[in-house]
Amino acid sequence: MSKMHLVMGGRVKDPQTLEFQDLNQVDLVGVYPDYASAEKAWRGAAQRTVDDAEMRYVIVHLHRLLEPELPTA
Repeated sequence: MSKMHLVMGGRVKDPQTLEFQDLNQVDLVGVYPDYASAEKAWRGAAQRTVDDAEMRYVIVHLHRLLEPELPTA
C-alpha cells in the first residue's frame, strides 16, 4: 500500500486537545500521497486560521492506521 496522509481540521472544544466541537463541520482538506505534499496543504489551511486559537488542522497518517504492522521508517 502506498502512503496516504489525510489533512483535516476544525473548531476544537479546547485548544489543548483534538476534540472537535462538531464533526459535521470538520474541514477535510484532502488525501495526499506523501508527507511533503500533506504538510504543504496543512500549512496553507493552518495559516488561513492562524488567529483563531480554537481552529486546529492536523495530518493523519492513514497508512499507519490501515496497516499498523508495517515499519514506520
